[in-house]
Amino acid sequence: MVGIKEGPLVSRHRPSVDVLFRSAARAAGSNAMGVIMTGMGDDGARGMDEMHKAGAFTVAQDEATSIVFGMPKEAIARGGVDRIVPLEQIAREIMAADRRHLG
Repeated sequence: MVGIKEGPLVSRHRPSVDVLFRSAARAAGSNAMGVIMTGMGDDGARGMDEMHKAGAFTVAQDEATSIVFGMPKEAIARGGVDRIVPLEQIAREIMAADRRHLG
């Protein structure tokens, strides 16, 4: 279950993608998958790195298809991304990762 709690801002946001990704890393570890797409700033980059370190498969949208490359760029720079793909290939990456995990 996902819920929003009142509390301090995280990465200047509430809700924050960092909080969501950290929760996924702790709760699901290598059974999780993280996808970060176009967006401004660095929200999500730390959490995605935590997911990656927990063994989750992580995907970022590439610069060419991002309207704003801030969030994917920061996640990539932190080393928390397994695959960098254009927007139109993200669903394919998700399906392929799911088949590998179930296979």
